[in-house]
Amino acid sequence: MSDTPEKTPATLPGSIADDRADDRADDVVLRVEDLCVDFRTENGAARAVSNASLTVRRGQTVAIVGESGSGKTTLAMAVLGLLASNGSVAEGHIWFKDEDLGRVSTQRMAHLRGTELGLVPQDPMTNLNPIMRIGQQIDEGLIDNGLRSRRDARTRTVELLDEVGLPDAGRRASQYPHEFSGGMRQRALIAMGLSARPALLVADEPTSALDVTVQRGILDQLAGLTEDLGTAVLLITHDLGLAAERADTVVVMYQGEIVEQGPARRVLTAPQHDYTKRLMAAAPSLASRRIEIARERGLDDVLDDALLAPGEDGAADGTAAADFLVSVKDVSKVFSIRGSGLLSRSRDFTAVDGVSLDIPRGSTVAVVGESGSGKSTLARMILDIEKPTTGTITFDGVLVGAGGHRDQIAYRRRVQPVFQDPYSSLDPLYSVFRAIEEPLRAHNYGDAAARRARVEELAEQVALSKGQLRRFPAELSGGQRQRVAIARALALSPELVVCDEAVSALDVVVQAQILQLLAGLQEELGLTYLFITHDLAVVRQIADRVLVMQEGRVVEEGTVDEVFDSPATDYTRALLDAIPGKDLELAL
Repeated sequence: MSDTPEKTPATLPGSIADDRADDRADDVVLRVEDLCVDFRTENGAARAVSNASLTVRRGQTVAIVGESGSGKTTLAMAVLGLLASNGSVAEGHIWFKDEDLGRVSTQRMAHLRGTELGLVPQDPMTNLNPIMRIGQQIDEGLIDNGLRSRRDARTRTVELLDEVGLPDAGRRASQYPHEFSGGMRQRALIAMGLSARPALLVADEPTSALDVTVQRGILDQLAGLTEDLGTAVLLITHDLGLAAERADTVVVMYQGEIVEQGPARRVLTAPQHDYTKRLMAAAPSLASRRIEIARERGLDDVLDDALLAPGEDGAADGTAAADFLVSVKDVSKVFSIRGSGLLSRSRDFTAVDGVSLDIPRGSTVAVVGESGSGKSTLARMILDIEKPTTGTITFDGVLVGAGGHRDQIAYRRRVQPVFQDPYSSLDPLYSVFRAIEEPLRAHNYGDAAARRARVEELAEQVALSKGQLRRFPAELSGGQRQRVAIARALALSPELVVCDEAVSALDVVVQAQILQLLAGLQEELGLTYLFITHDLAVVRQIADRVLVMQEGRVVEEGTVDEVFDSPATDYTRALLDAIPGKDLELAL
């Protein structure tokens, strides 16, 4: 199939031609017709969205899916009139009810955004004012848009926070964003987005940075509220599994064009475009479901394609302790938390509570759990960044942290991390070459020529070109930056790589590429992985064994098949139930 399908309405099931024939005009909230969006650059106009058409009706959820750079957020921002200053609608129309948004005044557009058009953005920390209380920020929107008087605004704010599921809403309204968890901040943004009871709500990756259980709770809450209000929802996401589960219609975008659209289940069971099939293959949630279906039907070829782990390691079945590269025994970590008042006493907080685990050589052990479960603290202790309060950690039979500075440097050579955000873990002033070379310099690896040869070898291993070695982090995509972080972690030929949410910040296509890369490197170099994640769908693809953590304790442990097929605790079952698309029927 061609990557550039015909753009006539007949080639796009669920397109405008179908809408006009099948639906009353008063049901249509949003109609986008042949939309083209350009951005001015030094080299002339760059087209970000080309000939996009879609319809959203009252009470309907339409999901736009695609990888980063596909144009989905640009399309949404064009609808809201929030394009960057160098962006503009070059062609086409955006009809909101009976108004052409391309022809309304700036004042009218601002009024619509305050009353009829709502937005739930992706990152709550960059969209909430850190020096204003949550309640003040919601009050401000209600007052400025004439929805409530200054006297009545706070009462309405508390009602809104209660509606989105925030406990003790009156007290929470007086708190600052940093006093909220990620899920609570996202709920506050949903309260803002729905405060005017809008006819259309644009939800731009509203849960991409959240745990799967928090994600499910928020999406359930959002679905319930929008259903009660009859609100139309334009959901922007990179996860086709999430879109298929939550949306009535799915619109697939690729390189600024809509390449496929139609009813969500139809797109999922009979995808037409090669890119849609690629998105389906990349989504961890759908990969997890394919593994389950393949096991049920005995489809070994499908199972082999979906699984990235090489199979169960012998050590997982009770091999002698000498075959364990890492052994963690009864480890706890207690932090002292300072009180909020000037005279308040500090209190102890147990982040990790009596955890034990063994990591066999050459295997992948995953530690999963919600935010605050203690999994990242455990990883930092294994990396010798944090010291255990009690318990022991041994690496290759030697106690970690017991030696002097020289022993610590030797340990650093053998154990390396890959963190969640490659941009914050890379020096923005270092070129890619310099970033990968840095550990070689720090550990006195050879001369300049030897280091250059090693950097080029590492770049080739992680599929970075020689030209990219001259670039800086800001000039790379998220996936390319994560490849740099992996190359840097491999520079000293470590035996253990600790991946702390190493793919959670990436879109599903790039995520799949990085997971494939990690699996290939493990097979080629004999690496051992400790994989920290909140996403059980990823675990099913890549891990041999899995530990489930809750509130600092390990509540379940076993092979991936044991934990997925027969979860022993309600908490694990809740994590599994929260995987998007877990009950969907897929085309294998």
